[in-house]
Amino acid sequence: MDMHTVVVGTAGATAADVIAVARHRAPVELSGDALRAMAEARDVVDALAAKPEPVYGVSTGFGALATRHIGQDLRARLQRNIVRSHAAGMGPRVEREVVRALMFLRLKTLASGRTGVRPEVARTMAAVLNAGITPVVHEFGSLGCSGDLAPLSHCALTLMGEGDAEGPDGTVAPAAGLLAAHGIAPVELREKEGLALLNGTDGMLGMLVMAIDDLRRLYISADITAALSLEALLGTAKVLAPELHAIRPHPGQGVSAANMLRVLAGSGLTGHFQEDEAPRVQDAYSVRCAPQVAGAGRDTLEYAGVVAGRELASAVDNPVVLPDGRVESNGNFHGAPVAYVLDFLAIAAADLGSIAERRTDRLLDKNRSHGLPPFLAEDPGVDSGLMIAQYTQAALVSEMKRLAVPASVDSIPSSAMQEDHVSMGWSAARKLRTAVGHLTRIIAVELYAATRAIELRDGLTPAPASVAAIGALRDAGVQGPGPDRFLAPDLAAADAFVREGALIEAVETVTGPLA
Repeated sequence: MDMHTVVVGTAGATAADVIAVARHRAPVELSGDALRAMAEARDVVDALAAKPEPVYGVSTGFGALATRHIGQDLRARLQRNIVRSHAAGMGPRVEREVVRALMFLRLKTLASGRTGVRPEVARTMAAVLNAGITPVVHEFGSLGCSGDLAPLSHCALTLMGEGDAEGPDGTVAPAAGLLAAHGIAPVELREKEGLALLNGTDGMLGMLVMAIDDLRRLYISADITAALSLEALLGTAKVLAPELHAIRPHPGQGVSAANMLRVLAGSGLTGHFQEDEAPRVQDAYSVRCAPQVAGAGRDTLEYAGVVAGRELASAVDNPVVLPDGRVESNGNFHGAPVAYVLDFLAIAAADLGSIAERRTDRLLDKNRSHGLPPFLAEDPGVDSGLMIAQYTQAALVSEMKRLAVPASVDSIPSSAMQEDHVSMGWSAARKLRTAVGHLTRIIAVELYAATRAIELRDGLTPAPASVAAIGALRDAGVQGPGPDRFLAPDLAAADAFVREGALIEAVETVTGPLA
Protein backbone atom coordinates (compact mmCIF):
# COMPACT_ATOMS: atom_id res chain seq x y z
CA MET A 1 0.00 0.00 0.00
CA ASP A 2 1.22 3.52 -0.81
CA MET A 3 2.33 5.19 2.44
CA HIS A 4 0.21 8.21 1.61
CA THR A 5 -3.00 6.25 1.01
CA VAL A 6 -5.93 7.32 3.20
CA VAL A 7 -7.77 4.25 4.48
CA VAL A 8 -11.51 4.84 4.93
CA GLY A 9 -13.03 2.75 7.71
CA THR A 10 -16.14 2.59 9.85
CA ALA A 11 -14.91 5.05 12.48
CA GLY A 12 -15.04 8.22 10.39
CA ALA A 13 -12.21 10.38 9.15
CA THR A 14 -9.80 13.00 10.43
CA ALA A 15 -9.27 16.57 9.30
CA ALA A 16 -5.82 15.50 8.06
CA ASP A 17 -7.48 12.86 5.88
CA VAL A 18 -9.74 15.49 4.31
CA ILE A 19 -6.82 17.82 3.58
CA ALA A 20 -4.73 15.00 2.14
CA VAL A 21 -7.43 13.85 -0.28
CA ALA A 22 -8.92 17.24 -1.16
CA ARG A 23 -5.78 19.33 -1.53
CA HIS A 24 -2.98 16.85 -2.11
CA ARG A 25 -4.92 14.22 -4.08
CA ALA A 26 -3.93 11.37 -1.79
CA PRO A 27 -5.39 8.03 -2.93
CA VAL A 28 -8.13 6.40 -0.86
CA GLU A 29 -8.81 2.78 0.00
CA LEU A 30 -11.76 1.16 1.78
CA SER A 31 -10.89 -0.96 4.81
CA GLY A 32 -12.04 -4.56 5.17
CA ASP A 33 -14.18 -3.56 8.16
CA ALA A 34 -15.92 -0.92 6.06
CA LEU A 35 -16.67 -3.35 3.25
CA ARG A 36 -18.10 -5.89 5.72
CA ALA A 37 -20.19 -3.24 7.50
CA MET A 38 -21.62 -2.02 4.19
CA ALA A 39 -22.49 -5.55 3.09
CA GLU A 40 -24.26 -6.28 6.39
CA ALA A 41 -26.27 -3.06 6.23
CA ARG A 42 -27.17 -3.78 2.64
CA ASP A 43 -28.64 -7.14 3.68
CA VAL A 44 -30.96 -5.22 6.02
CA VAL A 45 -32.08 -2.90 3.24
CA ASP A 46 -32.64 -5.77 0.82
CA ALA A 47 -34.79 -7.57 3.39
CA LEU A 48 -36.90 -4.46 3.93
CA ALA A 49 -37.22 -3.91 0.18
CA ALA A 50 -38.76 -7.35 -0.18
CA LYS A 51 -41.52 -6.59 2.35
CA PRO A 52 -44.85 -4.96 1.43
CA GLU A 53 -44.62 -2.25 4.11
CA PRO A 54 -43.36 1.13 2.86
CA VAL A 55 -39.96 2.29 4.12
CA TYR A 56 -38.76 5.85 3.46
CA GLY A 57 -36.02 6.00 0.86
CA VAL A 58 -36.37 2.31 0.06
CA SER A 59 -39.92 1.98 -1.25
CA THR A 60 -41.35 5.51 -1.11
CA GLY A 61 -40.91 8.84 -2.82
CA PHE A 62 -38.84 11.60 -1.23
CA GLY A 63 -39.47 14.74 0.80
CA ALA A 64 -43.03 15.95 0.39
CA LEU A 65 -43.62 13.03 -2.03
CA ALA A 66 -42.85 10.38 0.60
CA THR A 67 -46.51 9.39 0.85
CA ARG A 68 -46.37 7.41 -2.39
CA HIS A 69 -45.43 3.73 -2.19
CA ILE A 70 -43.15 2.71 -5.05
CA GLY A 71 -43.36 -0.81 -6.47
CA GLN A 72 -40.26 -2.90 -7.11
CA ASP A 73 -40.46 -2.40 -10.86
CA LEU A 74 -39.93 1.37 -10.46
CA ARG A 75 -37.37 1.50 -7.67
CA ALA A 76 -34.23 1.57 -9.81
CA ARG A 77 -35.80 4.38 -11.83
CA LEU A 78 -36.72 6.15 -8.57
CA GLN A 79 -33.08 6.18 -7.46
CA ARG A 80 -31.81 7.40 -10.83
CA ASN A 81 -34.50 10.06 -10.93
CA ILE A 82 -33.65 11.54 -7.54
CA VAL A 83 -30.06 12.06 -8.70
CA ARG A 84 -31.03 13.54 -12.05
CA SER A 85 -33.73 15.83 -10.68
CA HIS A 86 -31.65 17.01 -7.74
CA ALA A 87 -28.60 17.80 -9.91
CA ALA A 88 -30.06 21.26 -10.41
CA GLY A 89 -27.16 23.51 -9.44
CA MET A 90 -26.50 26.84 -11.11
CA GLY A 91 -23.78 29.45 -11.16
CA PRO A 92 -19.98 29.27 -11.23
CA ARG A 93 -18.17 25.98 -10.80
CA VAL A 94 -17.05 25.05 -7.32
CA GLU A 95 -13.32 24.58 -6.79
CA ARG A 96 -11.77 21.15 -7.33
CA GLU A 97 -10.61 20.82 -3.71
CA VAL A 98 -14.13 21.47 -2.42
CA VAL A 99 -15.62 18.81 -4.70
CA ARG A 100 -12.96 16.29 -3.70
CA ALA A 101 -13.64 17.00 -0.02
CA LEU A 102 -17.37 16.63 -0.66
CA MET A 103 -16.92 13.24 -2.32
CA PHE A 104 -14.44 11.96 0.24
CA LEU A 105 -16.71 12.85 3.15
CA ARG A 106 -19.69 11.18 1.49
CA LEU A 107 -17.49 8.12 0.99
CA LYS A 108 -16.61 8.29 4.68
CA THR A 109 -20.31 8.09 5.60
CA LEU A 110 -20.96 5.25 3.15
CA ALA A 111 -18.08 3.34 4.75
CA SER A 112 -19.70 3.64 8.19
CA GLY A 113 -22.18 0.89 7.30
CA ARG A 114 -25.10 3.07 8.37
CA THR A 115 -26.47 3.98 4.93
CA GLY A 116 -27.32 0.60 3.43
CA VAL A 117 -25.39 1.28 0.22
CA ARG A 118 -23.70 -1.67 -1.51
CA PRO A 119 -19.91 -1.88 -1.27
CA GLU A 120 -19.59 -1.54 -5.05
CA VAL A 121 -21.07 1.96 -4.94
CA ALA A 122 -18.41 3.03 -2.44
CA ARG A 123 -15.70 1.33 -4.50
CA THR A 124 -16.79 3.31 -7.55
CA MET A 125 -16.64 6.58 -5.62
CA ALA A 126 -13.13 5.71 -4.39
CA ALA A 127 -12.09 4.85 -7.94
CA VAL A 128 -13.36 8.20 -9.25
CA LEU A 129 -11.39 10.04 -6.57
CA ASN A 130 -8.25 8.03 -7.27
CA ALA A 131 -8.56 8.66 -11.01
CA GLY A 132 -8.57 12.42 -10.42
CA ILE A 133 -12.04 12.80 -11.95
CA THR A 134 -13.91 15.74 -10.41
CA PRO A 135 -17.63 16.21 -11.03
CA VAL A 136 -18.76 19.66 -12.17
CA VAL A 137 -20.55 21.16 -9.17
CA HIS A 138 -22.16 24.59 -9.20
CA GLU A 139 -22.21 27.35 -6.60
CA PHE A 140 -25.95 27.41 -5.89
CA GLY A 141 -28.26 24.54 -5.03
CA SER A 142 -27.81 23.71 -1.34
CA LEU A 143 -29.85 25.05 1.57
CA GLY A 144 -27.72 23.13 4.06
CA CYS A 145 -30.53 20.81 5.07
CA SER A 146 -31.50 17.34 3.87
CA GLY A 147 -27.84 17.48 2.94
CA ASP A 148 -25.97 19.55 0.39
CA LEU A 149 -28.45 18.19 -2.12
CA ALA A 150 -27.59 19.70 -5.49
CA PRO A 151 -23.79 19.55 -5.00
CA LEU A 152 -23.92 15.92 -3.90
CA SER A 153 -26.33 15.10 -6.74
CA HIS A 154 -23.88 16.38 -9.33
CA CYS A 155 -21.27 14.05 -7.78
CA ALA A 156 -23.68 11.10 -7.84
CA LEU A 157 -24.50 11.89 -11.47
CA THR A 158 -20.85 11.31 -12.35
CA LEU A 159 -20.93 7.90 -10.65
CA MET A 160 -23.85 7.05 -12.94
CA GLY A 161 -21.80 8.10 -15.99
CA GLU A 162 -23.96 11.16 -16.66
CA GLY A 163 -23.33 14.90 -16.73
CA ASP A 164 -19.93 16.57 -16.99
CA ALA A 165 -16.77 16.19 -14.98
CA GLU A 166 -13.22 17.51 -14.99
CA GLY A 167 -10.49 15.06 -15.88
CA PRO A 168 -7.12 14.89 -14.10
CA ASP A 169 -5.69 17.25 -16.73
CA GLY A 170 -8.33 19.91 -15.96
CA THR A 171 -10.35 19.36 -19.14
CA VAL A 172 -14.14 19.23 -18.71
CA ALA A 173 -15.76 16.39 -20.64
CA PRO A 174 -18.78 14.05 -20.43
CA ALA A 175 -18.49 11.86 -17.35
CA ALA A 176 -19.21 8.68 -19.30
CA GLY A 177 -16.10 9.10 -21.42
CA LEU A 178 -13.89 9.94 -18.44
CA LEU A 179 -15.08 6.86 -16.53
CA ALA A 180 -14.50 4.67 -19.55
CA ALA A 181 -11.01 6.07 -20.09
CA HIS A 182 -10.08 5.01 -16.55
CA GLY A 183 -11.78 1.62 -16.67
CA ILE A 184 -14.55 2.58 -14.23
CA ALA A 185 -18.00 1.11 -14.82
CA PRO A 186 -20.93 3.45 -14.03
CA VAL A 187 -23.05 2.35 -11.07
CA GLU A 188 -26.61 1.16 -11.46
CA LEU A 189 -28.35 2.42 -8.35
CA ARG A 190 -30.68 0.24 -6.32
CA GLU A 191 -33.03 0.87 -3.39
CA LYS A 192 -31.99 3.73 -1.13
CA GLU A 193 -28.66 4.32 -2.88
CA GLY A 194 -29.58 7.47 -4.78
CA LEU A 195 -30.90 9.03 -1.58
CA ALA A 196 -27.85 7.95 0.44
CA LEU A 197 -25.51 9.63 -2.02
CA LEU A 198 -27.22 13.01 -1.54
CA ASN A 199 -28.12 13.20 2.12
CA GLY A 200 -25.21 14.76 4.01
CA THR A 201 -23.49 17.91 5.25
CA ASP A 202 -20.34 16.94 3.36
CA GLY A 203 -19.86 20.12 1.32
CA MET A 204 -20.14 22.54 4.21
CA LEU A 205 -18.05 20.23 6.41
CA GLY A 206 -15.30 19.92 3.81
CA MET A 207 -15.13 23.70 3.46
CA LEU A 208 -15.08 24.07 7.26
CA VAL A 209 -12.15 21.66 7.59
CA MET A 210 -10.16 23.49 4.91
CA ALA A 211 -11.00 26.91 6.38
CA ILE A 212 -9.75 25.77 9.78
CA ASP A 213 -6.54 24.57 8.16
CA ASP A 214 -6.08 27.93 6.44
CA LEU A 215 -7.03 30.04 9.45
CA ARG A 216 -4.63 28.27 11.78
CA ARG A 217 -1.79 29.44 9.53
CA LEU A 218 -3.30 32.91 9.18
CA TYR A 219 -3.60 33.42 12.94
CA ILE A 220 0.11 32.66 13.35
CA SER A 221 0.86 34.96 10.41
CA ALA A 222 -1.23 37.70 12.01
CA ASP A 223 0.69 37.37 15.28
CA ILE A 224 3.88 37.86 13.30
CA THR A 225 2.65 40.92 11.39
CA ALA A 226 1.24 42.44 14.58
CA ALA A 227 4.67 42.04 16.19
CA LEU A 228 6.37 43.61 13.15
CA SER A 229 3.96 46.57 13.29
CA LEU A 230 4.56 47.02 17.03
CA GLU A 231 8.29 47.02 16.35
CA ALA A 232 8.00 49.47 13.44
CA LEU A 233 5.95 51.83 15.65
CA LEU A 234 8.58 51.70 18.40
CA GLY A 235 5.99 50.23 20.73
CA THR A 236 6.48 48.38 23.97
CA ALA A 237 6.59 44.61 24.29
CA LYS A 238 5.90 44.81 28.02
CA VAL A 239 2.17 44.30 27.37
CA LEU A 240 2.99 40.84 26.07
CA ALA A 241 4.40 39.60 29.39
CA PRO A 242 2.91 36.21 30.31
CA GLU A 243 1.92 37.33 33.81
CA LEU A 244 -0.43 39.94 32.31
CA HIS A 245 -2.21 37.31 30.21
CA ALA A 246 -2.29 34.76 33.02
CA ILE A 247 -4.72 36.95 34.96
CA ARG A 248 -7.21 36.78 32.07
CA PRO A 249 -6.66 33.15 31.13
CA HIS A 250 -8.24 32.85 27.70
CA PRO A 251 -6.00 30.22 26.05
CA GLY A 252 -5.80 31.85 22.62
CA GLN A 253 -4.83 35.22 24.07
CA GLY A 254 -1.88 33.70 25.90
CA VAL A 255 -0.73 31.87 22.78
CA SER A 256 -0.89 35.00 20.61
CA ALA A 257 1.00 37.09 23.18
CA ALA A 258 3.67 34.40 23.49
CA ASN A 259 4.07 34.24 19.72
CA MET A 260 4.49 38.00 19.47
CA LEU A 261 6.98 38.06 22.33
CA ARG A 262 9.11 35.38 20.65
CA VAL A 263 9.10 37.28 17.36
CA LEU A 264 10.22 40.46 19.14
CA ALA A 265 12.98 38.85 21.20
CA GLY A 266 16.22 40.80 20.82
CA SER A 267 14.63 43.80 19.11
CA GLY A 268 16.40 47.14 19.31
CA LEU A 269 13.24 49.00 18.23
CA THR A 270 10.84 48.18 21.06
CA GLY A 271 10.76 50.20 24.24
CA HIS A 272 11.27 53.61 22.60
CA PHE A 273 7.65 54.64 23.07
CA GLN A 274 8.51 57.27 25.74
CA GLU A 275 11.28 58.97 23.76
CA ASP A 276 9.04 61.10 21.53
CA GLU A 277 8.53 64.81 22.07
CA ALA A 278 5.11 63.85 23.41
CA PRO A 279 5.84 60.61 25.30
CA ARG A 280 3.36 57.77 24.97
CA VAL A 281 2.16 56.23 28.16
CA GLN A 282 0.81 53.24 26.23
CA ASP A 283 0.30 52.06 22.67
CA ALA A 284 -2.95 52.32 20.72
CA TYR A 285 -5.49 49.53 21.02
CA SER A 286 -4.73 48.03 17.61
CA VAL A 287 -1.19 47.40 18.83
CA ARG A 288 -1.68 46.83 22.55
CA CYS A 289 -4.78 44.62 22.24
CA ALA A 290 -3.55 42.47 19.35
CA PRO A 291 -3.32 39.31 21.52
CA GLN A 292 -6.80 39.84 22.92
CA VAL A 293 -8.42 40.10 19.48
CA ALA A 294 -6.36 37.38 17.79
CA GLY A 295 -6.70 35.22 20.88
CA ALA A 296 -10.49 35.39 20.86
CA GLY A 297 -10.40 34.30 17.23
CA ARG A 298 -8.06 31.45 18.08
CA ASP A 299 -10.48 30.21 20.76
CA THR A 300 -13.33 30.41 18.25
CA LEU A 301 -11.20 28.40 15.85
CA GLU A 302 -10.63 25.73 18.49
CA TYR A 303 -14.37 25.41 19.07
CA ALA A 304 -14.92 25.11 15.33
CA GLY A 305 -12.37 22.30 15.32
CA VAL A 306 -14.35 20.48 18.02
CA VAL A 307 -17.53 20.70 15.93
CA ALA A 308 -15.69 19.55 12.81
CA GLY A 309 -14.27 16.59 14.73
CA ARG A 310 -17.74 15.51 15.83
CA GLU A 311 -19.04 15.75 12.27
CA LEU A 312 -16.06 13.80 10.94
CA ALA A 313 -16.98 10.98 13.33
CA SER A 314 -20.64 11.06 12.26
CA ALA A 315 -22.68 9.05 9.78
CA VAL A 316 -25.15 11.54 8.31
CA ASP A 317 -27.98 10.02 6.29
CA ASN A 318 -31.76 9.60 6.42
CA PRO A 319 -32.91 6.97 7.06
CA VAL A 320 -30.01 5.16 8.73
CA VAL A 321 -29.36 1.50 9.43
CA LEU A 322 -28.78 1.16 13.19
CA PRO A 323 -26.51 -1.50 14.74
CA ASP A 324 -29.55 -3.50 15.88
CA GLY A 325 -30.85 -3.69 12.31
CA ARG A 326 -33.57 -1.06 12.56
CA VAL A 327 -33.88 1.45 9.74
CA GLU A 328 -34.99 4.79 11.20
CA SER A 329 -35.71 8.27 9.91
CA ASN A 330 -33.92 11.14 11.65
CA GLY A 331 -32.92 14.78 11.30
CA ASN A 332 -29.14 14.44 11.52
CA PHE A 333 -28.72 15.95 8.06
CA HIS A 334 -29.60 19.41 9.43
CA GLY A 335 -26.55 21.60 9.02
CA ALA A 336 -27.05 23.94 11.99
CA PRO A 337 -23.99 22.80 14.03
CA VAL A 338 -21.68 23.33 11.07
CA ALA A 339 -23.42 26.47 9.80
CA TYR A 340 -23.05 28.25 13.14
CA VAL A 341 -19.30 27.75 13.39
CA LEU A 342 -18.82 28.74 9.75
CA ASP A 343 -20.52 32.02 10.60
CA PHE A 344 -18.58 32.39 13.86
CA LEU A 345 -15.32 32.06 11.93
CA ALA A 346 -16.38 34.67 9.37
CA ILE A 347 -17.00 37.11 12.24
CA ALA A 348 -13.65 36.37 13.89
CA ALA A 349 -11.79 36.61 10.59
CA ALA A 350 -13.41 39.98 9.82
CA ASP A 351 -12.30 41.38 13.16
CA LEU A 352 -8.75 40.12 12.69
CA GLY A 353 -8.66 41.80 9.29
CA SER A 354 -10.06 44.98 10.78
CA ILE A 355 -7.41 45.31 13.49
CA ALA A 356 -4.62 44.54 11.00
CA GLU A 357 -5.84 47.32 8.71
CA ARG A 358 -5.85 49.79 11.63
CA ARG A 359 -2.19 49.01 12.33
CA THR A 360 -1.34 49.50 8.66
CA ASP A 361 -3.08 52.87 8.60
CA ARG A 362 -1.15 53.92 11.70
CA LEU A 363 2.16 53.03 10.01
CA LEU A 364 1.28 55.30 7.06
CA ASP A 365 0.03 58.32 9.02
CA LYS A 366 2.90 60.70 9.89
CA ASN A 367 0.86 62.04 12.83
CA ARG A 368 0.69 58.60 14.46
CA SER A 369 3.71 56.69 13.15
CA HIS A 370 6.28 58.26 15.48
CA GLY A 371 8.79 59.55 12.98
CA LEU A 372 8.12 57.51 9.86
CA PRO A 373 7.68 59.39 6.55
CA PRO A 374 4.12 59.95 5.30
CA PHE A 375 2.80 56.79 3.64
CA LEU A 376 6.31 55.35 3.97
CA ALA A 377 7.15 57.26 0.77
CA GLU A 378 10.71 58.01 -0.27
CA ASP A 379 9.95 61.60 -1.35
CA PRO A 380 6.48 62.41 0.04
CA GLY A 381 4.49 64.53 -2.37
CA VAL A 382 6.42 63.32 -5.38
CA ASP A 383 5.94 59.73 -4.16
CA SER A 384 2.65 58.43 -2.75
CA GLY A 385 4.25 55.41 -1.13
CA LEU A 386 1.76 52.85 0.19
CA MET A 387 -1.22 55.21 0.29
CA ILE A 388 -3.35 53.16 -2.09
CA ALA A 389 -2.19 49.81 -0.75
CA GLN A 390 -4.11 50.78 2.38
CA TYR A 391 -7.14 51.67 0.23
CA THR A 392 -7.06 48.15 -1.18
CA GLN A 393 -6.72 46.73 2.30
CA ALA A 394 -9.65 48.84 3.53
CA ALA A 395 -11.82 47.64 0.62
CA LEU A 396 -11.04 44.04 1.60
CA VAL A 397 -11.91 44.73 5.23
CA SER A 398 -15.20 46.32 4.23
CA GLU A 399 -16.07 43.27 2.14
CA MET A 400 -15.16 40.98 5.04
CA LYS A 401 -17.58 42.85 7.28
CA ARG A 402 -20.36 42.18 4.77
CA LEU A 403 -19.33 38.53 4.59
CA ALA A 404 -19.54 38.33 8.39
CA VAL A 405 -23.33 38.75 8.29
CA PRO A 406 -24.52 35.28 9.39
CA ALA A 407 -26.07 33.02 6.79
CA SER A 408 -27.37 30.61 9.41
CA VAL A 409 -29.99 33.03 10.72
CA ASP A 410 -31.83 32.75 7.41
CA SER A 411 -34.24 30.00 6.45
CA ILE A 412 -36.36 29.71 3.31
CA PRO A 413 -38.82 26.78 3.51
CA SER A 414 -38.69 24.26 0.70
CA SER A 415 -40.23 20.98 -0.53
CA ALA A 416 -43.83 22.13 -0.11
CA MET A 417 -43.18 23.03 3.55
CA GLN A 418 -41.89 19.55 4.44
CA GLU A 419 -38.44 21.07 4.83
CA ASP A 420 -39.64 24.18 6.61
CA HIS A 421 -36.43 25.12 8.44
CA VAL A 422 -33.02 24.95 6.78
CA SER A 423 -29.50 25.88 7.88
CA MET A 424 -28.01 27.73 4.88
CA GLY A 425 -24.72 26.13 5.94
CA TRP A 426 -23.46 25.80 2.36
CA SER A 427 -23.88 29.55 1.92
CA ALA A 428 -22.03 30.15 5.20
CA ALA A 429 -19.19 27.98 3.93
CA ARG A 430 -18.97 29.67 0.55
CA LYS A 431 -18.70 33.15 2.06
CA LEU A 432 -16.14 31.98 4.63
CA ARG A 433 -13.90 30.72 1.81
CA THR A 434 -14.06 34.19 0.26
CA ALA A 435 -13.34 35.78 3.63
CA VAL A 436 -10.28 33.60 4.19
CA GLY A 437 -8.86 34.74 0.85
CA HIS A 438 -9.49 38.37 1.75
CA LEU A 439 -7.88 37.95 5.18
CA THR A 440 -4.74 36.54 3.56
CA ARG A 441 -4.46 39.66 1.39
CA ILE A 442 -5.07 41.98 4.35
CA ILE A 443 -2.28 40.34 6.37
CA ALA A 444 -0.04 40.54 3.31
CA VAL A 445 -0.57 44.31 3.08
CA GLU A 446 0.28 44.74 6.78
CA LEU A 447 3.40 42.63 6.25
CA TYR A 448 4.38 44.78 3.26
CA ALA A 449 3.95 48.00 5.23
CA ALA A 450 5.51 46.83 8.49
CA THR A 451 8.65 45.42 6.86
CA ARG A 452 9.17 48.62 4.87
CA ALA A 453 8.67 50.69 8.03
CA ILE A 454 11.22 48.64 9.98
CA GLU A 455 13.77 49.14 7.21
CA LEU A 456 13.17 52.91 7.41
CA ARG A 457 14.17 52.99 11.11
CA ASP A 458 17.79 53.97 10.55
CA GLY A 459 20.20 53.25 13.37
CA LEU A 460 17.95 50.76 15.17
CA THR A 461 18.41 46.98 14.99
CA PRO A 462 15.32 44.83 14.41
CA ALA A 463 14.71 41.51 16.15
CA PRO A 464 16.48 38.55 14.53
CA ALA A 465 13.09 37.04 13.63
CA SER A 466 12.11 40.29 11.91
CA VAL A 467 15.37 40.26 9.96
CA ALA A 468 14.61 36.70 8.84
CA ALA A 469 11.09 37.67 7.73
CA ILE A 470 12.31 40.70 5.81
CA GLY A 471 15.08 38.74 4.12
CA ALA A 472 12.76 35.95 3.01
CA LEU A 473 10.19 38.45 1.75
CA ARG A 474 12.81 40.28 -0.31
CA ASP A 475 14.09 36.95 -1.67
CA ALA A 476 10.50 36.22 -2.75
CA GLY A 477 10.61 39.28 -4.98
CA VAL A 478 8.83 41.80 -2.74
CA GLN A 479 10.85 45.01 -2.88
CA GLY A 480 11.69 47.25 0.05
CA PRO A 481 11.75 51.05 0.45
CA GLY A 482 12.36 53.23 -2.59
CA PRO A 483 10.64 55.48 -5.08
CA ASP A 484 7.13 54.73 -6.32
CA ARG A 485 6.74 51.71 -8.55
CA PHE A 486 3.97 49.45 -9.86
CA LEU A 487 2.69 48.04 -6.54
CA ALA A 488 0.32 45.29 -7.66
CA PRO A 489 3.08 42.71 -8.37
CA ASP A 490 4.64 43.32 -4.95
CA LEU A 491 1.28 42.91 -3.24
CA ALA A 492 0.54 39.73 -5.19
CA ALA A 493 3.91 38.29 -4.20
CA ALA A 494 3.33 39.22 -0.55
CA ASP A 495 -0.09 37.53 -0.73
CA ALA A 496 1.50 34.32 -2.04
CA PHE A 497 4.24 34.57 0.61
CA VAL A 498 1.61 34.59 3.40
CA ARG A 499 -0.76 32.10 1.77
CA GLU A 500 1.96 29.48 1.20
CA GLY A 501 3.21 29.72 4.79
CA ALA A 502 6.59 31.21 3.82
CA LEU A 503 6.29 33.96 6.44
CA ILE A 504 5.88 31.43 9.23
CA GLU A 505 8.72 29.29 7.90
CA ALA A 506 11.09 32.25 7.78
CA VAL A 507 10.33 33.42 11.30
CA GLU A 508 10.44 29.92 12.78
CA THR A 509 14.05 29.55 11.67
CA VAL A 510 14.75 31.96 14.54
CA THR A 511 11.91 31.42 17.02
CA GLY A 512 11.35 27.71 16.64
CA PRO A 513 7.77 26.45 16.12
CA LEU A 514 5.06 29.01 16.84
CA ALA A 515 1.71 27.82 18.19
